[in-house]
Amino acid sequence: MKPAPFDYARPADWPAALALLAAGARPVAGGQSLGPMLNLRLALPERVADLRHLPDYAGVSMQGETVRIGAGTTHAAIEDGVVPGRLGEILAGVARRIAYRPVRNRGTIGGSFAHADPAADWVAVLPALPGHAIALGPQGERRIPLAEFVLGVFETALRSDELLRALELPALPAATRFGHWKFCRKPGEFSKATACVLALPGAVPTAVLAALDAAPLVIADASALLADPTAEAARITATLALDDPWRAALARTALRHAAEAVR
Repeated sequence: MKPAPFDYARPADWPAALALLAAGARPVAGGQSLGPMLNLRLALPERVADLRHLPDYAGVSMQGETVRIGAGTTHAAIEDGVVPGRLGEILAGVARRIAYRPVRNRGTIGGSFAHADPAADWVAVLPALPGHAIALGPQGERRIPLAEFVLGVFETALRSDELLRALELPALPAATRFGHWKFCRKPGEFSKATACVLALPGAVPTAVLAALDAAPLVIADASALLADPTAEAARITATLALDDPWRAALARTALRHAAEAVR
């Protein structure tokens, strides 16, 4: 199936991109989510604004102890180690399990996060990390805590006149421990349950449970989960409105495995 006709625009700078957004254009980066929606005619924009050529939209830079990741940085670049240090190791481990390499070559971290599909990998992992999403609008940049960015299914804290420009995360200590687990029926498929646990030295561990057909569940204190993964995973999932027993079992298993994988 082919998409309905639409106009194509390629803004040369951020003010032009914001102007196109204000005029009703649909932003696109790698197109790995929007492309299929266009083909299935689930999205029918009159104009698409291609963000890939914007200055600093892709790439990684260090600002003191802060790592700034351009929203247009591809999964493949992250997989290949463009992010330095322990943070880079963690993100690379997540990126290499996203779909297939051709998808990772084009799909972007910001596009995935802003799309806010509940089964997407970055939706499940970024809320566990300390840091901010950098939104750009007519009034300039606005910082949104990563844990507060995804509000629901395909719903984020971005305003209608804002674009996701970058992610800023602190460089993590080498002793940072992390566990991640997701269930897919076959390789490359969207997850049916994803969980991760982050333990920073001297800090309370955090966890996220996602692919819930809702906003990711952010567990601000995952100490009990690390102490007794089986019992605490059962307690947490019992509080969720998961009608299907198999979904509850997968969510419980994801949390348990993620906690047991922390290293």
